[in-house]
Amino acid sequence: MDLYFYNTLTRKKEKFLPIDKKEVRIYSCGPTVYKNATIGNMRTNIFQDTLRRTLKYNGYKIKHVMNITDVGHLVSDGDEGEDKMLKSAKEENKSPLEIAKYYTDLFFKDLERLNLEKPEIICKATEHINDMIEYVKKLVENGYAYETSTAIYFDVSKLDEYGILSGISLDDQKAGARVDIDTEKRNPYDFALWIKAPENHLMKWDSPWGLCYPGWHIECSAMGQKYLGEQFDIHTGGIDLIPTHHENEIAQSKGKCGKIPARFWMHGEYLLINGGKMSKSLGNVYLLDDIVNRGYEPIVYKLFCYSCHYKNKLNFTWEAMDSTAKSLTRLREGYQKHLLGDSNVSKEIIESYENKFHEAINDDLNMPQAVSVVWDVVKNNIKSKQFAELLDKFDTVLGIDISKKPEEKIDIPEEVIKIAEKRKIARENKDWNESDKLRDSINELGYIIKDNKDGYELIKK
Repeated sequence: MDLYFYNTLTRKKEKFLPIDKKEVRIYSCGPTVYKNATIGNMRTNIFQDTLRRTLKYNGYKIKHVMNITDVGHLVSDGDEGEDKMLKSAKEENKSPLEIAKYYTDLFFKDLERLNLEKPEIICKATEHINDMIEYVKKLVENGYAYETSTAIYFDVSKLDEYGILSGISLDDQKAGARVDIDTEKRNPYDFALWIKAPENHLMKWDSPWGLCYPGWHIECSAMGQKYLGEQFDIHTGGIDLIPTHHENEIAQSKGKCGKIPARFWMHGEYLLINGGKMSKSLGNVYLLDDIVNRGYEPIVYKLFCYSCHYKNKLNFTWEAMDSTAKSLTRLREGYQKHLLGDSNVSKEIIESYENKFHEAINDDLNMPQAVSVVWDVVKNNIKSKQFAELLDKFDTVLGIDISKKPEEKIDIPEEVIKIAEKRKIARENKDWNESDKLRDSINELGYIIKDNKDGYELIKK
C-alpha cells in the first residue's frame, strides 16, 4: 500500500519512497536538556513515534538518530545571550554535566511512560565536538564561513537560496527578527557556527580558532551526516524549528556538500493550553508529572494526541483528559470482551478493517481516522478473538497498551475520604494553599486525587 507524507520542503503531500529500499533513515531534533520537557514537547515525540511505528507497520527497517543538545543552544535564536545549559547550571547551582544528565534521564523516563520507542542512535553534542570542528573547517574551506573576533559565522549571501524551507525572503526581512548584534557580521542573517568562549565560560574546547564552543545548528548537521550520510530520508521536529534551526541546517549542508540533507521534512504543530499558548507567566506549563499527579495514566495523554492530526494545533484541557481517560478504559474493556468471544469472523471483514486502518496511517499519519477504525472494531457486536488479535496488530502503531485490563474499583480508606472531603470544601472556599496541603496528605497515604466535574476521584498509586 502506498505511503504518503506532507513534506514541508515542497509544501505538499508526496508519495514516500526511501533512498534505500531496505532501510529508512530518520533524524529527529531531540531535547535541549536544561529543563523538564513539557507536554508540548512530548506531543512532538508522540508524532515522531507514530512515524516510526507506521514505517515499521509497512515493513521498513528503521535507522533513527536523535541528538541530545547539552551545549550550544543559546537563549535567543539570534546568536545572543547565554547558553541554556550554563544558565540552568547557574540557577540550580550545579555543573552543566550534572544538569545534562539529570534532565536527559527525566526525558527518557517520560518517553518510557508514554510507551514511545527509543531511536536506534542517541548522540550527545558534547561527544561530537571534533565532528563539528571538521564540519566548520570544511565550510570555511568552501568559502561559506568567515571568522570575526567573536565567532565563525555562516555567510548566507553565498547560497543560491536561503529560506527554502520557511519561505522567508532575506530582501524583505533584513530588518526583521535577527538583529545585527555583532558589527563584524557581513549580513544580519549570518549565524554562528562556532563561538569564541569568554575566559570564564564553563564549556569550551580547543579548536583552530582558539577555545570555543559550538553553535546550536552545527551539531545536528554534523551528527546527522556522521550517522546517516550526506542525504537521508526524513528530518523531523516541532514547527518552531522551521525558520531558524532547520533552515540553518539546510544552509550548512548545502555549504559543505551541496545537498539538502533530508528529502522529507516533517513538523508537528503546537499544543495549545485552554485555547492559548503555554507560558510560565500564565502558570500553564504542564509536564507529564502534572498529568500523573492528577491521577491520569500517561497513555491517556498519548491517546488524546491522536484526536488531532499532527499538523494541526491541538487544544489541551483537563476536561478533554477526563473524556480521553474514559475512552481508554472503554477501548480496553472492548478488547477484553473480544478476547473472551468465541465467534468466528470472515476473512473479508478482518481485511476490510485492516485496509481502512492501513489507509489511514499511510495517509500522512491520519491518527484520528485510524482511531475511528479501532472504535469500529471494538464496538462490533460480534465478539471474537480474531478482533482482539486485529486490535493487537493496530496497537503496534498506537502503542496504548490496549490489551491491558482496566483497573478494578478499590475500597478507599475512610481516613483518605475524610481528607478528600475537607479538600473539596477548601476548594469551594478558594483556599488553594489548604487544598494543596490536603492533596499532599492524600499522596502521602498512597492515593492520588483527581478533580473532575462531579467533584473528585481517588485512585491508589
